[in-house]
Amino acid sequence: MGLVSSFLGILGFTIGIPLGLLVGFFLFVYSETKQVKEPVVRPISELGPNALQELLPEIPLWVKTPDYERVDWLNKFLLDMWPFLDKAICGMIRTTAQPIFAEYIGKYQIKAIEFDKLSLGTLPPTICGIKILETNEKELVMEQVIKWAGNPNIVLTLHVSSLKIKVQLVDLQIFATPRITLRPLVPTFPCFAKIVVSLMEKPHVDFGMAISGGDIMSIPGLYRFVQETIKKQVASLYLWPQTLEIPILDESTVAIKKPVGILHVNVVRAHKLLKMDILGTSDPYVKLSLTGDKLPAKKTTVKRKNLNPVWNEKFKLVVKDPQSQVLQLQVFDWDKVGGHDKLGMQLVPMKLLKPYENKEFTLDLLKDTNISETPSKKSRGQIVVDLTFVPFKEDSSKFGGPSEDGRKENGIDVVSDDEVQEGAGLLSVLIQEAEEVEGEHHNNPYAVVTFRGEKRRTKMLKKTRHPRWNEEFQFMLEEPPLQEKLHIEVMSKRKSFSFLSKESLGHVEINLNDVVHNGRLNDKYHLINSRNGEIHVEIRWKVV
Repeated sequence: MGLVSSFLGILGFTIGIPLGLLVGFFLFVYSETKQVKEPVVRPISELGPNALQELLPEIPLWVKTPDYERVDWLNKFLLDMWPFLDKAICGMIRTTAQPIFAEYIGKYQIKAIEFDKLSLGTLPPTICGIKILETNEKELVMEQVIKWAGNPNIVLTLHVSSLKIKVQLVDLQIFATPRITLRPLVPTFPCFAKIVVSLMEKPHVDFGMAISGGDIMSIPGLYRFVQETIKKQVASLYLWPQTLEIPILDESTVAIKKPVGILHVNVVRAHKLLKMDILGTSDPYVKLSLTGDKLPAKKTTVKRKNLNPVWNEKFKLVVKDPQSQVLQLQVFDWDKVGGHDKLGMQLVPMKLLKPYENKEFTLDLLKDTNISETPSKKSRGQIVVDLTFVPFKEDSSKFGGPSEDGRKENGIDVVSDDEVQEGAGLLSVLIQEAEEVEGEHHNNPYAVVTFRGEKRRTKMLKKTRHPRWNEEFQFMLEEPPLQEKLHIEVMSKRKSFSFLSKESLGHVEINLNDVVHNGRLNDKYHLINSRNGEIHVEIRWKVV
């Protein structure tokens, strides 16, 4: 019976295969093809509210927020540079971690801590979008959205007593929105002094941790605890307004020095000056200035036919660096025709003066300050000056003076109307730039600053609607400029002579009350009588 069933099975298999192939062939050849319908194309809005999420589970940031820019070129750059960046970053991690590991050697029976393997993998971070923020300060602000689902190979080996424990970091994912600020912008390569980094949101960090082959993150409750701990620690250090500052250049060498005080100079008298005129007399006057100051030198009046002149004339000079600046005193003989003859000169280093201390100097006049030359035995006379260095109130603490405990906003002293103090001060006006200034006949813009009848002007820039001047003007005042206005007008001038050689491109009047109360204004102002013109002005008020 078994033999018969086996024979029938073999016979059925032998006949069934050819028969099945033959039937299938005839069905394939003689069957009619069905007409294929074309796919229906419809707008996404007609497919339902969830269609967009199903088709695009993750919408690119530059689609959701158009102010973010695509940076595919930067991601391509990171991809090509990643093998080299990987080695450089890993080298920095090893160098930074070595002293940290050394602190734990000998504690908790730890004999050694070392990286067995350290690599960030082959997948670089992806910058999903970048946004540039405009500010009125001298800085460049960028916001990025960074995602990194990497495949790092990081294995840390701990030698504890006689055990060797390996800790491995796996499946690392990071999502962060950092704000990177390059400040201040300076005319020295790479054109910024430091990098300031802060996080705009709490970062998302996800990873697994395997110890001796077992994933400890699978322990109930541990994963969430570690996630929250990391977020809190990072947020406490770098979440805005907390920042991480990375110095690039020495700010003391590249930063523009700001005024810190006033030097009060009283040119008292001079005696036994040289006889330069034919009749045996001289017509002396004194020029005084501080080194490193681009402002014109101050001058006394001319004392006619006098070798022992008495002036008692007082001047105020703006001090920016009392440790390096030097007061230059030059005595000249005034001549009606030709150049004025130098009677002598002398220097007084600012570091010889203590703040708020009045000091009188009786100085022997020299031909020049060249130390290498043999000093002349011929006496050129003497000059007597009275000097006092008075720091600004907000800088007085730097020089050992009393500190001002006032209310501050964004680092600037803020005072109320009742707290405004009478007294001398320095009004600094920085004309930075203008935009969209356009004349009817020519575009050679320059700015004219008018205050209390005194006019100052910037240099003229040819053929531009976006001039950048960056010129500062200073006004020494005996009292705060309350209820006063600063007039700024942008003009254009044609080089060649013409009836329309000058043309106004717009003007603005700035009320100085806010400057006195806040200490500083930095804003853009729309130019009156200009279609789209704006001017960027920074104004400071410092009280002595």
